Amino acid sequence: MNKKVFAAATLAVFASAAHAQSSVTLYGLIDAGFTYSNHANAQGKSLYQYGDGVAQGSRWGLRGSEDLGNGLKALFVLENGFNSGTGTLGQGSSLFGRQAYVGLSQNGIGSLTFGRQYSFSTDFLGGNYSNGGNTVAGNYGYHINDIDQLTSSRISNAVKFTSANFYGLTFGGMYGFSNQAGAFGGTAGSSSAAYSFGANYANGPFSIGAAYTDIRFPASATPAAFSTTLANSATGVVKDLATVGVGARYTIGAATAYALWTHTSIEQNAGKMTTFNAYEAGGKYAFTPALTGALGYTYMQATDLTNGHWNQFDASVDYALSKRTDVYALGVYQQARGNSSKAGTPLQAQIGSSASSFLPAAGANNQLALRVGIRHKF
Repeated sequence: MNKKVFAAATLAVFASAAHAQSSVTLYGLIDAGFTYSNHANAQGKSLYQYGDGVAQGSRWGLRGSEDLGNGLKALFVLENGFNSGTGTLGQGSSLFGRQAYVGLSQNGIGSLTFGRQYSFSTDFLGGNYSNGGNTVAGNYGYHINDIDQLTSSRISNAVKFTSANFYGLTFGGMYGFSNQAGAFGGTAGSSSAAYSFGANYANGPFSIGAAYTDIRFPASATPAAFSTTLANSATGVVKDLATVGVGARYTIGAATAYALWTHTSIEQNAGKMTTFNAYEAGGKYAFTPALTGALGYTYMQATDLTNGHWNQFDASVDYALSKRTDVYALGVYQQARGNSSKAGTPLQAQIGSSASSFLPAAGANNQLALRVGIRHKF
């Protein structure tokens, strides 16, 4: 009997040790709700819709690591995006279109990963310093069609280095291959290539970050996830989309304030240019551990081929029912001024980071969107 007990105890110890060496976690979230928006088509009609993935995109994923000893780990992430209203796949119907990578990490140095991954514009700027990343305004709070790559900048065929945390400083660089012979930098209508760099510093209540991302022939990316339009202003065949940004955030007790600037250059294959600047600031306040309110303002300006500007105001309130489930309400108003081309076509309003997934371009120069939603994390 004693031998059997000893053997069982020994097996349990080895099983625990083996389990401690590696782990796999299933995770995800579902965001759903109801949205009203006015001026939703050219006739000025209103739209009442089931809205998915506004505060955050609905997803599920697998995340794992294996301890290889001496501070070295193998790691992977497979992350799927989907629409909770229809059950369909997101990101061009890719199975793991949000993220899919594998790599190694070393304590005190950083990680080297290979696959489909976020650019540093998304990693360091979008989630940290924008209205969309800091509040449940989410994808309604990001800039028009995510032209400056703050929320959906995923680079395929990428090699990425992200440093360890050095006294609050993290940094990194990545390159996304075109995977086409003779076209290392990508080609129109065939392949895309990209590179990105960034750095972020956080010390107590203060943090600041910067990032640069350059995507060659973004419309040729697989899946084609990069929009190169601004509301009703088509930018043509884009040869290069380059965006740089700087953001900062400061927390005082229950209050947090943040600000962000991005500059994006859009170069057409024909050599014509459009430049896009976005300036935003906002704040949020935790009235109780469960209840948070937020306000934000964004000014967006396009020049050269497109000439105009957009003013946007965001307001939201979020109530946590538990650590994993919250309900929220938000309102967004945007007004456009200027012309979509030198021919003089008036610019339209366009709330949100993706016209196809969220709100249609307004049939007017202003648009109001109101939403109530629920988000559950698992």
